[in-house]
Amino acid sequence: MSRFSLGFRTLLLKEIRRFWRVAGQTVMAPLVTTTLYFVIFGFTPGARGSELHGLPYARYIMPGLLMLGVATNAFANASSSFFMMKLQGTIVDLLVAPLSHAEVLTAFVLAAVVRGLVVGGCVWMVGSLFTGFEVAHPLWLLVFVVLVAAFFGAAGLVVAIWADKFEQLNLFPSFIVTPLTFLGGVFYSVARLPPLLQSVARVNPVLYMVEGARYALLGRSDIGPWSGLALVGGLTLAALALAWRWLSTGYKLRS
Repeated sequence: MSRFSLGFRTLLLKEIRRFWRVAGQTVMAPLVTTTLYFVIFGFTPGARGSELHGLPYARYIMPGLLMLGVATNAFANASSSFFMMKLQGTIVDLLVAPLSHAEVLTAFVLAAVVRGLVVGGCVWMVGSLFTGFEVAHPLWLLVFVVLVAAFFGAAGLVVAIWADKFEQLNLFPSFIVTPLTFLGGVFYSVARLPPLLQSVARVNPVLYMVEGARYALLGRSDIGPWSGLALVGGLTLAALALAWRWLSTGYKLRS
């Protein structure tokens, strides 16, 4: 058991160090992008002084930008690392190592959560310089960020196992994650949409993640926080279960 625990710690530290070695790309790049969002959407002449639900517009969009950074970076951390191991053939070394499938899954997902927390914390710090450092419900914020990072970390692992080439690996973030995020209430209130579009928007799971963060940061939300917590928790468990299933069966991993 101690040998397995050492292997788990080694894999986890390897994954954390991997993204930390290139922090300019993995942490600073999303930070610069977020800063540009705040400048453009919060402080340009057309946006300056605008409000939404009685909040400065720059402050209103901060939870969505935070979740965008957490989601994309957690997904990228797990998917890119695991896929490169497949591409280079070193995945075989991982499969024969004295590690259980649960330990492999946990190490990759935890590393994704760490990167999501680092990026999310940096986004919050930068956004707070523009909008203030108040957090209405700190514990809710931590829970939502960890769950969202765990979901996208597990989803990244699933996509990396399934993908056979880089185009397939980039399909999920480019054509699913980013569109759903921008349509998930990052820059607008779903309560102001027509009834039909509100119904369509509520099918988008990213909306519940954004609104969960908005409740945690601002103390208000268009969707009940418990509904968002239940949905995100369920999605996370489903993604973890699928990733564990594919790891344990060797789906697309054993030639």
